Amino acid sequence: MGKGSLYPAEARELTDGPTGARIRQVTSHPAIHHHPFFLVPAYDDAMHWLVFVSHRTGSPQIFAEDRETGKLLQLTDRADLAAWSIHPSHDGRHVYFTAGGGAWRVELSTFDEERLADLGELAEPGTGRVAAAAGATALSPDDRWWAISVKAGEISRLVLIDTHSGSCQVILGRDAIGHPEFCPDDSNLIRYSGPLTDRVWVVNRDGSNNRRLYRRKEGEWITHESWIPGRREVAFVDWPHGVRCVNVDTLAVRQVASFNAWHAVSNRRGRLMVADTNFPDVGVQLFDPLDGVGEPRTLCHPQASSIGRHWAGPFPYEHGPVKVHAPQHTHPHPSFSPDGRKVCFTSDRTGCSQVYEADLPEDALRRAGVSR
Repeated sequence: MGKGSLYPAEARELTDGPTGARIRQVTSHPAIHHHPFFLVPAYDDAMHWLVFVSHRTGSPQIFAEDRETGKLLQLTDRADLAAWSIHPSHDGRHVYFTAGGGAWRVELSTFDEERLADLGELAEPGTGRVAAAAGATALSPDDRWWAISVKAGEISRLVLIDTHSGSCQVILGRDAIGHPEFCPDDSNLIRYSGPLTDRVWVVNRDGSNNRRLYRRKEGEWITHESWIPGRREVAFVDWPHGVRCVNVDTLAVRQVASFNAWHAVSNRRGRLMVADTNFPDVGVQLFDPLDGVGEPRTLCHPQASSIGRHWAGPFPYEHGPVKVHAPQHTHPHPSFSPDGRKVCFTSDRTGCSQVYEADLPEDALRRAGVSR
């Protein structure tokens, strides 16, 4: 089977024992599966498709679950897919990805692949790689702009692609650029992660006004930044002490939560956040980003292995990068569905990483202003 193949539904219903949460295991084939990085939605806005990566063919390929039938559709058959680069379009037409030095998109209805840019031209031969820093790319809420980080030697470049015209330009170059993310309220703003010791930055879409939002103090482990919609605020994890956020316009910093939130992200209303936890793993937690307390409530227990021993100690990068072993498909990376009613996550609890989605409880939906 290959590109365009339709696989039978694999989903099964589960219940989280300690919380009673309803969980749907989306995939079950004995191979690595994972949804996109926690900053990237796993669904199109209408939630017709749930997009994920599967290694069942022997290499990572893009798959999508038709959520009406549960059947699984294979969208690519390539040897060079950058697995963490995938980004479903909001309108449900395409999945964007990088592969082989190029920036591509595949159309879900026809499986046609279109190369939007040759990013290999921006890198020195033999040294360049596309989508640095875990590989995540960013698509603006209107699907018009696509931002990709390209690493070449000691230089990182932030590339902006106009998905309508196909034009491609480098808007920023510096020592490190990772995890780009468009502001959900202003597509002229792109948040990105700078060096490990100086993470929280934002730049205008035309490359102007590149600026630091938060100056890290020695010993702080600042990581896993994300926007809070409707607030023009960037949340960031102060590992393992909690979550804070900074206002883009005033640089005012406030405390959001004070537990060991690991990968934390907001729903689209900006009224509820979700995070996985580690050292100790106490499950996926829901919390309010607006009340100044952020008291966590357990949604479910993914029981993922969450490999990465360095997370158990102090900030390890004070004197430069160090080699760590932390396969991303072993991390839950929870993220909300567009309608705010579900949380998608990955877990290797069965021995192979699989994709899951958990239903939010009724009281959490009410607090977040979401109706069934």
